[in-house]
Amino acid sequence: MILIDMHVHSNYSDGTLSVESIAKTAKKRHLAFVSLTDHDTTEGLGPFMSACREYGVEGLTGIELSADSDFTLHILGFRIDRSNEVLQKRLDEIRDHRNNRNHRICNKLQGLGFDVQIEDVSDLSKGQVIARPHIARLMMQRGYVSSIGEAFTKYLGYGGSAHVPRTRLSARECISLITGAGGLAVLAHPAQTYLEDEKMDQLLRHLKDNGLWGIEALYSGHSPEQAYNYLKLADKFGLYPTAGSDFHGSNSHGVDLGVAVSEDFLPWARLGVKI
Repeated sequence: MILIDMHVHSNYSDGTLSVESIAKTAKKRHLAFVSLTDHDTTEGLGPFMSACREYGVEGLTGIELSADSDFTLHILGFRIDRSNEVLQKRLDEIRDHRNNRNHRICNKLQGLGFDVQIEDVSDLSKGQVIARPHIARLMMQRGYVSSIGEAFTKYLGYGGSAHVPRTRLSARECISLITGAGGLAVLAHPAQTYLEDEKMDQLLRHLKDNGLWGIEALYSGHSPEQAYNYLKLADKFGLYPTAGSDFHGSNSHGVDLGVAVSEDFLPWARLGVKI
């Protein structure tokens, strides 16, 4: 068995660790390879790959995109060319929409009596992508809520008093952007869709028809039974199973880097990594 991690976030999006710290930790934990999959940005990939080379860790470029759906639907992209112009243009547009949304959320919170300024959230994030977890962390630091979960339940999440809907890409466009940048598209944390058997089959069939390569079967939030079922679905639909922790640093709530897999778990050459 070996340790790998194909789902990791840095402080370039909503994680708390630098890319250098991630590479160093991956080396310390003896990971065979690690992929950086920040939300809606590739800005951390250059320094991440450099840090991996410095610490002698096999690195893999990645990204995580959110798709428009009635349920949580995220698409991971691996082995992407971060210089792809079409991808970067779309990411710029996504971040513009996200920044507009963040301003509206802060305005709503101010209307509720909270001193939450977008400038303070930006200082806290220290990354290119400012996300709702950063707003939640600021609210917690200032004593407005006792936890990030409470911030989402009461204010930032769907139905919360400061919630603002987000503009998202279609699943088809997410996959197209990834494959257009030379990457491999994978359905992230399928259990978070909360879809029953028939609906999950329909989703996977639709995504596979649009170019989906894999499904994140082994995931820190999956029970052994769920992991087994997703491995069976991968086989049923001709998808490759992947493995990731969804590590966010101190925001990970006990999740560590690394997922154990067999040495022949994936066709490593397709991913461009050497095991």
